[in-house]
Amino acid sequence: MSKQLRWFLSILLVAVLVVACGGDDDDSSDEPVELTIGAAADLQVAFTEIGEIFEEETGHTVTFSFGSTGNLTTQIENGAPFDVFAAANVAFVDRLIEGDFLDPETKRLYGVGRIVLANSVASGAEAQNLEDLLDPDIAYVAIANPEHAPYGLAAKEALESAGLWEDLQPKLVYGENIRQALQFVETGNAEVGIVALSIAEVDTITYTLIDDDMHNPLLQAMGVVSASPHQDAAMEFVDFVIGPTGRDILEKYGFSPPESP
Repeated sequence: MSKQLRWFLSILLVAVLVVACGGDDDDSSDEPVELTIGAAADLQVAFTEIGEIFEEETGHTVTFSFGSTGNLTTQIENGAPFDVFAAANVAFVDRLIEGDFLDPETKRLYGVGRIVLANSVASGAEAQNLEDLLDPDIAYVAIANPEHAPYGLAAKEALESAGLWEDLQPKLVYGENIRQALQFVETGNAEVGIVALSIAEVDTITYTLIDDDMHNPLLQAMGVVSASPHQDAAMEFVDFVIGPTGRDILEKYGFSPPESP
């Protein structure tokens, strides 16, 4: 065998060994990774609890970025480095799948949300139904911006179903997301608001459920971002959310199970 041939075979053997040993830096090993989750604002309480248990059980760490579903969708389309996206409306997940920003094989429905009519304890408001919002003693009604927040859109649909949308225009104040809408009510800057049931268990408000027949279903979905360098760990988180532990926590905060997995 010539010296040149031996040299070539040696180089080839090294290359084969590098590939066999897994030279890429994805999470194909069992090493813990740090995941970044873009999640709808209505999930802040539930996902914070789920994330803590997920970290304990897997060794991975989770950092959440909560915001309006529409804004998070735009951020992902512009290259935001999220590993997982959890939306308050499945339509935004489908939009990202259509644009190849989300892996279609990882799409999972995880819950159905509800909206409530929330009264500020600080203001002393006592609205029990949507018609009470016409009371002249109620100056401001907070909802999330329906242009990019699914819970804001559900609030708008409910007010339209009640025939109140146009009449309430002078009273409406918009939060950037459902958490900000809740803050307006908690502080008394808005006497009443329409917010997510999942974040309504606080001492600063009282609330009543709004009939879910008055708006389109808040069918919520999630999936793994295509550009994530941690595909396996990201899918672990998705599976954890829809698994027994995640399901129990979601139901505790008012999310109904979706009809299909």
